[in-house]
Amino acid sequence: MSLESTALSRVKPSATLAADQKGRELKAAGRDIISLAAGEPDFDTPENIKEAAIKAIRDGKTKYTTVDGIPELKEAIVAKFQRENGLAYKASQVNVSPGGKPVIWNAMISTLNPGDEVVIPTPYWVSYWDIVRLAGGEPKAAPTTAESGFKLSAADLEAAITPRTRWLFLNSPSNPSGAAYTRAELKALAEVLLRHPQVWILTDDMYEHLVFGDFEFTTIAQVEPALYDRTLTMNGVSKAYAMTGWRIGYAAGPEPLIKLMAKVMSQTTSNPSSISQWAAVEALNGPQDFIKPNAKLFESRRDLVVSMLNQARGIHCPTPEGAFYVYPSVEALIGKTAPSGKVIENDQDFAVELLETEGVSVVFGAAFGLSPFFRISYATSNAALEDACSRIQRFCAAVK
Repeated sequence: MSLESTALSRVKPSATLAADQKGRELKAAGRDIISLAAGEPDFDTPENIKEAAIKAIRDGKTKYTTVDGIPELKEAIVAKFQRENGLAYKASQVNVSPGGKPVIWNAMISTLNPGDEVVIPTPYWVSYWDIVRLAGGEPKAAPTTAESGFKLSAADLEAAITPRTRWLFLNSPSNPSGAAYTRAELKALAEVLLRHPQVWILTDDMYEHLVFGDFEFTTIAQVEPALYDRTLTMNGVSKAYAMTGWRIGYAAGPEPLIKLMAKVMSQTTSNPSSISQWAAVEALNGPQDFIKPNAKLFESRRDLVVSMLNQARGIHCPTPEGAFYVYPSVEALIGKTAPSGKVIENDQDFAVELLETEGVSVVFGAAFGLSPFFRISYATSNAALEDACSRIQRFCAAVK
């Protein structure tokens, strides 16, 4: 008899975490490894945020809190949504969870019944698919293409919706592609959704502040107010504030849904870390002046990586609008022979051979639901990126 439950057998471990862990293990064993697998800013958490956490500890704010967030943090989130997105919420419409994944889990386990479908554009962040399956729902891929900029069209959304569709996931800018939807593109999707009132929308805006050039970020409830009452707008402090380890994700949406999510938390995680919550208050209410310079630095890294990858034989790398990822195609390398003598049959083979031959850790595209591609996170130093991309060029040149 298997120890693993039927529910857990429906999901796979996170491929991004696995790739990052494999790189760490090889590095610990003495290999010269450059890991471009983890989606984590290389900046340190700003000093004012760290000081707020230290003050919270010294002030004894180390007890249990309200299960889904302290009032001060909820008010800071309300102010953020009004200030930056033109969205009016009350504190009772806000959920604070220990990270972005728990926000999604709490929403899905609260609302999905067996057979309910969740439309997920591909390529997708690895956890969307498996969280839906773990919660008892059925993820349904809505494929995009590199030619479409990895963005879902209104026609493809319409084709993906059935009477069983319960949710649509939108992630802009996207992990893994960096694609970001314009206001007009969101409006076109909204017009489809208005015809299907049974479909709720979870919009993952984690990379909101990491957009490049003159791109203007918008979120779907802002673009189409008629969808406000069935949209869960999710965000967090991990990316813009370099607070990945602090584990604070948040969302705002209709009060009945927020109450259900708090009910789940009352029997699972309970409250997020009290110290992390006070740090997040300072993150949202404190100085924001470092965010644009950081985004500008990421933009220069994007340009470096796109340029160098497009000089690698057999790789085509589109230029994304935001986040800190690129999603290049290796279609021209499929069927060719790696330096080890192994035939590259798919993008997973490409990633494995690249790691073994050149010590560069990336995540293969099948993990994100769209092949033959791979994901690079350029949230690391220019020197590491130049070295890694040179190694990729060398690997590709040696493929026969």
